[in-house]
Amino acid sequence: MTVFIIVANVVVFFMELAGGDAFVQQWSLIPANIVAGHNYITILTSMFMHEGWLHIGGNMIFLWAFGPQIEDAMGRSRYLIFYLLSGLAATLGQVAVSMSSTVPNLGASGAIAGVMGAFLVTYPRDRIRTILFIGFFAPVTVLPAGLLIGIWFVMQLFSGVGSVANAQAQNGGVAYMAHVAGLIFGAIAARLFEQRDRIGPPAPSY
Repeated sequence: MTVFIIVANVVVFFMELAGGDAFVQQWSLIPANIVAGHNYITILTSMFMHEGWLHIGGNMIFLWAFGPQIEDAMGRSRYLIFYLLSGLAATLGQVAVSMSSTVPNLGASGAIAGVMGAFLVTYPRDRIRTILFIGFFAPVTVLPAGLLIGIWFVMQLFSGVGSVANAQAQNGGVAYMAHVAGLIFGAIAARLFEQRDRIGPPAPSY
């Protein structure tokens, strides 16, 4: 299912490239429209859209890093439902802090944040091989997944608070509150979707 979601994101991204701004305006989520009761379908469609190559590349890397183990813990159907609900929670979180915004919102980050939240609860002691940037050096090291997700969460939280305090920031940029809301939902709801007999020891680090 993780592979299917990645493929779906890639296909929609190429549809964006072909459709241009008209496609983005039609299928991305605009908070003001949702508050007004219009275009609810964009809550779903915007989850599979991205603003550029770096955006989709980064999101798919994070999904591939954390998704397969959560899928194994939940099973395919439960995992898909959980993923979509995480995206919904993320969207509601962002809309709540930018109700009047007419700037298009798009991206899988909120749903992926939910997966990361579930990973934090399910495999808190797992370790992830990552590149650690220290000045001009970038050594490959293995760090606890909980530490990486925790650092990411704090960064999103403070960035989100800053955007709420700044009226201009609410009308553009990264939807930090979507990330935060998605992560919180994932951490809280993970146990409801897991099947305990499917959860084994942490997979080897990569």
